[in-house]
Amino acid sequence: MGTGRARARGALHRPGGVALGGAAPPPRPAVRARERSSGPAAAGGAEIFSCPCLKMSKQQPAQFTNPETPGYVGFANLPNQVHRKSVKKGFEFTLMVVGESGLGKSTLINSLFLTDLYPERIIPGAADKIERTVQIEASTVEIEERGVKLRLTVVDTPGYGDAINCRDCFKTIISYIDEQFERYLHDESGLNRRHIIDNRVHCCFYFISPFGHGLKPLDVEFMKAIHNKVNIVPVIAKADTLSLKERERLKKRILDEIEEHGIKIYHLPDAESDEDEDFKEQTRLLKASIPFCVVGSNQLIEAKGKKVRGRLYPWGVVEVENPEHNDFLKLRTMLITHMQDLQEVTQDLHYENFRSERLKRGTRKIEDEEVNKDQILLEKEAELRRMQEMIARMQAQMQMQMQSGEGDSSGHHV
Repeated sequence: MGTGRARARGALHRPGGVALGGAAPPPRPAVRARERSSGPAAAGGAEIFSCPCLKMSKQQPAQFTNPETPGYVGFANLPNQVHRKSVKKGFEFTLMVVGESGLGKSTLINSLFLTDLYPERIIPGAADKIERTVQIEASTVEIEERGVKLRLTVVDTPGYGDAINCRDCFKTIISYIDEQFERYLHDESGLNRRHIIDNRVHCCFYFISPFGHGLKPLDVEFMKAIHNKVNIVPVIAKADTLSLKERERLKKRILDEIEEHGIKIYHLPDAESDEDEDFKEQTRLLKASIPFCVVGSNQLIEAKGKKVRGRLYPWGVVEVENPEHNDFLKLRTMLITHMQDLQEVTQDLHYENFRSERLKRGTRKIEDEEVNKDQILLEKEAELRRMQEMIARMQAQMQMQMQSGEGDSSGHHV
């Protein structure tokens, strides 16, 4: 009996340690019970032998047990649930790249995500760029890494800064950003909000030419026009054309001009006090590297006995992923480690500003319509009074004419 009860206890517990109250015993002991019931005792009409675990399951129901230490509730596993759900759902991110043609925007994006977003791209000639307008080209690609799926949308703006007159060249870009906000607001206000696709622009890489002495007037006007709509990350393109001293000098000049013109760029959040020292040091280095001086390349070159992505020059090799050569690795680290923060700033700051303005504009429109209705009613009432006065005057004139006609006729008879 002791052995049977031990087996019964083992059968009532799962490997995870949670007891199953009132559960039926496994089939093997039941089969053994039937085998014993076919003996001589059964033939003589004696009572059929039953497994002890059956009696125990009926007499003493099992209890739930706590597999953890006393005082443990279990809500510490909630982040694991969120993690599994997020991985299953996947992530969405929209990146916009803006800058003049020839600064290496497409090459840098392909280098960042190790993919080819523009396989059949046609580069227009100088004659085509004279009257060319800014276009919006959105390319979406599904990237999967270690079971984590990312739906990446890259919005390119070919034609920006190419025309002779660039006064209104960025209005198309601003309209696109507002359209994505408007579409998200419409989907969020609809009946079915379970599968909303987020195409809002979460980050904008603004490419600055390395050949000037800082920001151009077009750079200043464009960033001032969109800094309240999207997170701006300034990027100095083709950094291999500058020496180390020239890079530091240009970075300082650009930061001074950004502060002078009151341009709001994306600032990395400070590391929390409970973070480890490596993460704090990484955040400090990333903040000190803004604006990022980057070099992009999709070619593999052999350097120091290994294959690296870079550019080969007569004086040496510029490695793309070497932090001593450029800030490409820092830019990618910033984008990946702060991707969630970029989305949160877009949701909590830029989208909320747009939403409040949109709702105010809608309320103001309704008030204007009510004011217009009242004004129309007043105008109609005034017009009706004028018509009534005019009719009264006409009736008085007709009555005077009739009276004068009757007086003339009476005098003629006399």
